[in-house]
Amino acid sequence: MAAIRKWLLAGLLVLVPLGITVWVLDWVVATLDQTLLILPGSWHPDKLIGFHIPGFGVLLALFIVLLIGAIASNFLGKKLVSWWDLLLNRIPIVRSIYSSVKQVSDTLFSENGNAFRKALLVQWPREGVWTIGFQTGTPGGDVANHLPGDYLSVYVPTTPNPTGGYFVMLRREDCVELKMSVDEALTYVISMGVVVPGSAANAKNNKLR
Repeated sequence: MAAIRKWLLAGLLVLVPLGITVWVLDWVVATLDQTLLILPGSWHPDKLIGFHIPGFGVLLALFIVLLIGAIASNFLGKKLVSWWDLLLNRIPIVRSIYSSVKQVSDTLFSENGNAFRKALLVQWPREGVWTIGFQTGTPGGDVANHLPGDYLSVYVPTTPNPTGGYFVMLRREDCVELKMSVDEALTYVISMGVVVPGSAANAKNNKLR
């Protein structure tokens, strides 16, 4: 029974990550394939060629993103994007949604974006309990007027899904800056502390010795 249990756990350790990876990739490909819906029906490769091409939507989505990026990067394209922003910002309901999403996307994807600047060690949700957070900036607007002293804006992710979490403002002296990259800290959070930053490098060095 001990051997069977050992083999079962070993099999799960191999199959679970592989299965989840395949499932996520399948979902991504199927989702991106939906970009074909923007094409006229007569232009769909299923109609032109006579059979379905899995993943064609991924290539199409990549091509569309690159094309729009190339257009938006030149002088005329920047003017068109600016006019488009002004137009959407004049529509009452659309304005609030578009401006919020635009600010977040500019922060995350722009070359000068400052999302997740540093990995921090903070006390959360109470004093004496420590977790990893990410500095996203400093409080601004009227919020800063009500916070005496030096504060940081910190995002505290949940585990193992870091897309959910809490936005908090903490005193700078209460935050410990970690000597690890943001990617390493995210991996540490997602793995629930199993994958320790630098453990792979240390293991490699030990093998070389």
